[in-house]
Amino acid sequence: MLTREPVVTMTTLEIACSVCGEPLEAHTEAYCDSCGKPYHLNQRTDLPGKDCGQVWISEEHLSLEFGCDTCLHPEPPAEALDDIIDSTEAAALAGLAEGDLISAADRGAVRHRKTAGGIYLFQRGDVLAFNQAGP
Repeated sequence: MLTREPVVTMTTLEIACSVCGEPLEAHTEAYCDSCGKPYHLNQRTDLPGKDCGQVWISEEHLSLEFGCDTCLHPEPPAEALDDIIDSTEAAALAGLAEGDLISAADRGAVRHRKTAGGIYLFQRGDVLAFNQAGP
């Protein structure tokens, strides 16, 4: 009878946390169910370690679910609603009087939108770019 013995190769592979980039230890290694990437999750109370995510019991599946902080708390999109500001807030951001900013907008010096009610709306990034270029 022919038997095969498993081939064992000894290598050192250091896995880094996808959230903070630091190396994982055996007792802090977990994998996110959403993205599949490794993250810190201290699974021992008797050893020090950090948590870059969470684990919880799924009531629907009656199993453990793992989630990294990147998936659980994603960054808002580049053009989030908070990036839309009115002329008063935009003028304060640019360090100008509101009338001066509106005049610049009417000249086409800064990108904007005007509502049917006459309110000027700006994107925060456009105001910052205008401020860098100068009025």
